[in-house]
Amino acid sequence: MNDIRALIERDVEEFTALRRDLHQHPELAFKEIRTGGIVADLLEKWGYTVERNIGTTGIVGQLRNGEGSTAIGLRADMDALPILEATGLPYASVNTGVMHACGHDGHTTMLLAAAKALAERRNFNGTVNLIFQPAEEYGRPDSGAARMVADGLFEKFPCDAVFGIHNMPGSPQGQLQFYDGAMMASSDSVSIKITGRGGHGAQPHTTADPIVATAAIVMALQTVVARNVNPLDAAVVTVGVMQAGIANNVIPENARIELTVRCFKPEVRDLLEDRIRDLVATQAQSLGVTVEIDYCRGYPALQNSSEETAFARQVGKRFAVEGNYVAQTMPMTGSEDFAFMLEKCAGSYIFLGNGDQPGPVSRALHNDGFDFNDANIVEGAAYWVALTEEYLNGKLGRKD
Repeated sequence: MNDIRALIERDVEEFTALRRDLHQHPELAFKEIRTGGIVADLLEKWGYTVERNIGTTGIVGQLRNGEGSTAIGLRADMDALPILEATGLPYASVNTGVMHACGHDGHTTMLLAAAKALAERRNFNGTVNLIFQPAEEYGRPDSGAARMVADGLFEKFPCDAVFGIHNMPGSPQGQLQFYDGAMMASSDSVSIKITGRGGHGAQPHTTADPIVATAAIVMALQTVVARNVNPLDAAVVTVGVMQAGIANNVIPENARIELTVRCFKPEVRDLLEDRIRDLVATQAQSLGVTVEIDYCRGYPALQNSSEETAFARQVGKRFAVEGNYVAQTMPMTGSEDFAFMLEKCAGSYIFLGNGDQPGPVSRALHNDGFDFNDANIVEGAAYWVALTEEYLNGKLGRKD
């Protein structure tokens, strides 16, 4: 696989400059016009058939070679976050309040570097579908992946398997991490409006206090996971917003709380919603207030399929420098909308260590001091090429 690395290293300055340009010009969800234009133009230049505006601003590039009927999908996300960058880097964002704080600039660049190498080598027998997805950070059920799927992604570009890579700060640079099963949690959001009867703080007996009711609801919610979910099934119910009142001597009319709800199994997801709705309703009734519950199901749990994960792991084991890979990493309660694609097509999501040395590369994702590690342009792109060629050429079996 050294020949693959050497080919990509030849162009590393070109792609490093591209990555930093994308970092300097970040675009929010469904506004990736400049980014998508750069992606599409480069793919066409390298001989790909390109379709634009799939799922609003998504791009797909397709390259066929040989007579093989097998097709693989490789996915990268393109959008940035509404964060004011504080890295102080010379290529820091020029779009005030918008930042590539999750490394999607790097994901896009890795896949473009792989695209160029695949087109130049043409060492595969089948079809490569490169999926450049918008709006992973959208956080709603009609995110970029969901829209691309709804727009006929896999009908227009059938794939036997689809794969994605995400950088992982705090892990050794270039380390490949795999997981067979539910790797990332589902993510639901809940907004609850509590309405009581306001009044003077000195006369609480004349009111129906929404603050007391809110406090009772928050405490009751702590039992949802602790006393309803099997201890062997991970789940999270977190109250992140609690708002009421503007004066210390006034009992307000309304209060509001917002929750995030995470888990890994569909049946646990259903249980959590049922128990939250029941607990909130009964607490409200007992305290003489009314509630309005807006329960929004967001991203599903990301489920890596066994055969495709085993195959990706095999390639990683051969590819990794000095054994720099983790065969079965830990799942995480963060969420990822690539899950929508994995609901429709077998595949696997892979983590790539962004670095564990002090500095921007090891800062947490969504942190205003984070930066993608440019050393991973070669590692990520080379792995993409190796995975694609071995999948389409059948050089490795599909199981460990």
